[in-house]
Amino acid sequence: MSALVEIRNLSKVYTRGKQKIEVLHHIDLDIAKGDFLALMGPSGSGKTTLLNLIGGLDTPSQGSLSVGGQRIDSLGEGALAKWRSEHVGFVFQFYNLLPMLTAQKNVELPLLLTKLSAAQRKQNAAIALKLVDLADRATHKPTELSGGQQQRVAIARAIVSDPDLLVCDEPTGDLDRQSAQQVLELLQMLNRDHGKTIIMVTHDPKAAEFARHTLHLDKGTLVEQAAQA
Repeated sequence: MSALVEIRNLSKVYTRGKQKIEVLHHIDLDIAKGDFLALMGPSGSGKTTLLNLIGGLDTPSQGSLSVGGQRIDSLGEGALAKWRSEHVGFVFQFYNLLPMLTAQKNVELPLLLTKLSAAQRKQNAAIALKLVDLADRATHKPTELSGGQQQRVAIARAIVSDPDLLVCDEPTGDLDRQSAQQVLELLQMLNRDHGKTIIMVTHDPKAAEFARHTLHLDKGTLVEQAAQA
């Protein structure tokens, strides 16, 4: 299976005052198209930084990063924003839904950047909500939904533009075990039945079991899984 994500000699350095903090050190990584990868490691290990780089939310200090054959490390801010909107769906720990909008309208948000008609946007959002088993909650606002339902709306929003890649940062971190199970089963279904490539940061070993592969980061470096035993 061909690599969707190709990372070579990737480093990320943040500057705080006169201090330079290297968060990621010379990462080499290929992620196959259709993979479901869990990224694990202690707090401060660089997991979210790596996820943000792959999703085009940040840019590396050194190295190359290609997604779907596109070198995204060299794109300017405007081109990177356009690339993100077309190729990546984001799922965050705290849902990031707009409280004044219905589930339907929240899911439609990424489509406002496209040339689709209002009717087509509504239809695509309805399909996405049906896929996450929330068609009957389309007119509900976030405050009328449980945490698990809100996260499923957020996943519908992430997939509504049919992205190549889903990046999920602690998607079950704010959920009870039953709701977390439902969200993880949904991600697994999107990977298995719809071919979505998923990269998920998690602290939870039980969540990582839903992925096809697990990688561990420690102090900005990829380490062998056995070293974490």
